[in-house]
Amino acid sequence: MAFENKAVRTVIEVLHDGEKGFQSLGEQLKDLQAKRYFIEEATVRGRYATELESALGSATGETVDEGGTASGTIHRAWAELKAKMGGSDHTLLETAEQGEDAAKKAYDEVLKMKDVPPNVVSILRKQQTHILESHDRVKAMRDITAA
Repeated sequence: MAFENKAVRTVIEVLHDGEKGFQSLGEQLKDLQAKRYFIEEATVRGRYATELESALGSATGETVDEGGTASGTIHRAWAELKAKMGGSDHTLLETAEQGEDAAKKAYDEVLKMKDVPPNVVSILRKQQTHILESHDRVKAMRDITAA
C-alpha cells in the first residue's frame, strides 16, 4: 500500500454513521421539512460512503467495506433516548450538529494528508463541499428551533 488509508477509512465510517444517524433522526423529527431533508441526506451519506469505498479499493487493490464507528452507535442511541424522553426538534438538531462536526473534522484531517491518491482527494473535496453545506443547514435548523 502506497499510503496510509486509515484516515480515508475513518471518513467512510463517519459517512456510514451519518447515514444511520440522519435516517434515525429523520424518523424522530416533528417538522416535516426537516424530516424530509434528513431522510434524503441519509441516502446521500450512503452514496458517498460507497463512492469512497470504491475509490479507495481501486487505489489500494483491497476490498473496502467499512461499517460505522462505536462512538456513532452510542451517539445514535443517545439521540433516540432523547427523542423517547420527549426531546424537542431543537434537542435532536443539536445532536445532529454534533455528528456534522465529526464529519467536518474527518474530512479536514484526511485532506491535510499529502499521500492520498488524487482520485480519492477529488472525491473527498467534492463531498466536503456538500458536508459543509449540510452542517450549515443543520445548524440553521437548530437555531430556528431555539426559541
